[in-house]
Amino acid sequence: MIPWNLLVVEEALRASWAADTCSPDDLARAGWQIGNPAWGHCDITALIVHDIFGGDLMVGEVHCGGEQHGFHWWNRLPSGVDLDLTREQFRDGQTVTAARVVKRPPGPLPRRWQEYLLLRERVIERLGHLPEPA
Repeated sequence: MIPWNLLVVEEALRASWAADTCSPDDLARAGWQIGNPAWGHCDITALIVHDIFGGDLMVGEVHCGGEQHGFHWWNRLPSGVDLDLTREQFRDGQTVTAARVVKRPPGPLPRRWQEYLLLRERVIERLGHLPEPA
């Protein structure tokens, strides 16, 4: 097995994002485009990073033009460093506010479970075995 580092994990995630793993809300809002592959992947990407590195799950509100446009997820690693592998999806002046730590839901996710499993499977194809979800 090749040792992982953050670059290898990030490359595996980026190569695995696609329209079929994008959030349905974001698909309806702007569609998924190969030129912005991070679009609609923050929640399940943060969960897979959490599977690998642990730490905290972070969520904030996305605002654009004074209106809330959903939520954004990222990670706070055990070292205390915030890691956001999908931040570049925001290209139209969106801001993320009201950041807070959230607990990971136990068991299957209440929504986006199939997309999470599909993304996780694709990452496993590139990296090999992943730790089980916390």
